[in-house]
Amino acid sequence: MRWAAIAVSPLVRLGDNQLPRLLSRTVPSKRARASMSSSTTAATARTAVDVVGVRNEMAWEGTEPCVAHFNAAGDSPMPQTVLERVQTHMQMEATLGGYEAAANVQDELEAVYDNAAKLINAHPDEIALQESASMAWARAFYAVAQGLAPGDRIVTCMVEYGANYVAMLQACKRTGAVVEVIPSNESGELDVVALEEILAGGEVKVVAITHVPTNGGVVNPAKAVGDVCRRFGVLYILDACQSVGQLQVDVEDIGCQVLCATGRKFLRGPRGTGFLYISREAMATIGEPPMIDHYAAPWVETERYELRPDARRFEFWESNVAGRLGLGVAIRYAMDIGMELIEERIRQLAASLRERLKIEPGVSLLDLGRAENQCGIVSFAVPGVDPSDIKQKLRLEQVFVSTSSAGSTPLDAEDRALPTVVRASVHYFNNDGDLDRLMSVLHDVIQAAPR
Repeated sequence: MRWAAIAVSPLVRLGDNQLPRLLSRTVPSKRARASMSSSTTAATARTAVDVVGVRNEMAWEGTEPCVAHFNAAGDSPMPQTVLERVQTHMQMEATLGGYEAAANVQDELEAVYDNAAKLINAHPDEIALQESASMAWARAFYAVAQGLAPGDRIVTCMVEYGANYVAMLQACKRTGAVVEVIPSNESGELDVVALEEILAGGEVKVVAITHVPTNGGVVNPAKAVGDVCRRFGVLYILDACQSVGQLQVDVEDIGCQVLCATGRKFLRGPRGTGFLYISREAMATIGEPPMIDHYAAPWVETERYELRPDARRFEFWESNVAGRLGLGVAIRYAMDIGMELIEERIRQLAASLRERLKIEPGVSLLDLGRAENQCGIVSFAVPGVDPSDIKQKLRLEQVFVSTSSAGSTPLDAEDRALPTVVRASVHYFNNDGDLDRLMSVLHDVIQAAPR
């Protein structure tokens, strides 16, 4: 999607004939409108991701040496169209000021809610735009936590994010509630039978699990969890920060009442963006947000306010408008490609990388899950070699990976006695040449390691 840029320099005095043009709402260029009108048909007709096409729309393509990016689970590079949309709005803010610029893009901002809802099969009024998945999760969880009492149970999973788990511990410290952890089955996925047994014991106020953890490759059975939670009438919060943009996610099918997502990971949006889904059903029961302002809860008389009836009660008035517009373009970009094709491509690349790592001497593959259900996050270690050294030596060759410490998934790390791991997370834009470079540099690192 290409957007018409604002070409007026802020250093030039605006004449009467220029001001109306600047005050008109920024609209897609002719090329973009043509692309948008045919996007649904094109996505339906495609049978595979156009890897060459998407790589041509990346800012680093053509540089020497070209980046081989394997950190989608951390922060993916944005498509050029996302970058341009953010820059265009920042230019408008520099020219007109933030308030006037925002007033010009209200329809486009509303479309971000619409597209986020379409992405996960929700309603626009169930979407709240956020600064990150972490903030989205915290705002929803702490709204629930305010109503906890001694003996209430919070249920989570073995691969829960460290950030979420410490928030649960804090809630227990404040309220007298307890955290109970669902064991994993032999494949490393959440044990649904064990979850049923826990819920049958009563006093469970919320099930809060991670769909795809920060490392380990496993995909938890989110729909099966939803089916069980429905049967017992328990609130279900799903952290989908690693799955939205990587896998097909349908909140109606999954059955969660709360979901959080980020823009910067597999959606390839700007940093500082994300969204929160709160179902209409949960809106009436989840409790007030832990913090509000006059946007979330308009003042109606001297000592009374009223919460907004929609999910935007979990927003504040101030926001990064350029980032939100970029998020909207990123969501549309993913939907134009097609989430089914994206998921298929990522799973294929990850399976190929795992096979290569398995036969590389000295590498220990540390992923969980059934092979047919693993995601694009690949975790490994090289015993005797510091993961940070591996990351740095790969980085020197423009091959970008990440490391993940025990604190990221503390329960799983403690259970499996995991070291800090190297995390290589593939995305649909990766190609065989990227995989070759990763394995070549990794092989050299292993060969050069002290024995």
